[in-house]
Amino acid sequence: MITFDVKDMTCGHCIKTITQAVLAVDPQADVQIDLPSHRVQIESASAVAELSQAIVQAGYSPVVTTGEPAISAPAKKAGGCCCH
Repeated sequence: MITFDVKDMTCGHCIKTITQAVLAVDPQADVQIDLPSHRVQIESASAVAELSQAIVQAGYSPVVTTGEPAISAPAKKAGGCCCH
């Protein structure tokens, strides 16, 4: 299980966007998201960096909290959630 902390995830739209981004990388992934704690847990055969990059490209700033050494996302690009 890979866990990301995604502080800029704020609403249901964010959950849907991140889930779709992960499933585009691995359609068999099990994605569990806890919005109040800003936690995204993914069970996947894909590499952590690949999943992190998909979330970044969706407009968010994931930080790995388990699974492998922490990888901070680059500065957030324009886009992401409509709420912030």
